[in-house]
Amino acid sequence: MKRFIIFLSTIFLSLQIFAHGPTPQKVQESVTINVPPAKAWALVKDFGAVHKWLPAIATTKVEKKGKDTFRTLTFKAGGGVYEKLRLIDNEAKKIKYEIIEGDVPFTDYNSYIKVRKGKNDNESIVQWTARFYRTYKLNPPIPEGQDDATAVAAVKAIVSPGLENLKKVLEAK
Repeated sequence: MKRFIIFLSTIFLSLQIFAHGPTPQKVQESVTINVPPAKAWALVKDFGAVHKWLPAIATTKVEKKGKDTFRTLTFKAGGGVYEKLRLIDNEAKKIKYEIIEGDVPFTDYNSYIKVRKGKNDNESIVQWTARFYRTYKLNPPIPEGQDDATAVAAVKAIVSPGLENLKKVLEAK
């Protein structure tokens, strides 16, 4: 009986290896900005103003559909994304959204940006956390450009310059 249980366990674990799909990816970065948290939050929470600080975005169009809010972001390089607002929490200074569809090398993108007080009342820490998957959902071999590294690099190419420019825009005002 013991051998039979070990045999079944081995088969079950073997099948788990083959059932594995893509691993969730995460990019989390933060920046310290020399402005009060209320000022940083005022810009970050404005779902229709992301083009004012995110360098890759040419235009933002916001629309309401019932209780839901969506935005279409047009990239300066062409293409764009369609996003859904999930939450604006003024108390926690947190905005959450997801990409519904778009011209990006990743999928199932969910993100939040949070503003908190820094070392003093005139300093903010803005943290951007993004979770997503690579485009190719099946097991290897993974086509070039649809892998985890490509997905992570694409998200970092949005988040890093976005936070840098957010700092620049807020500190210039």
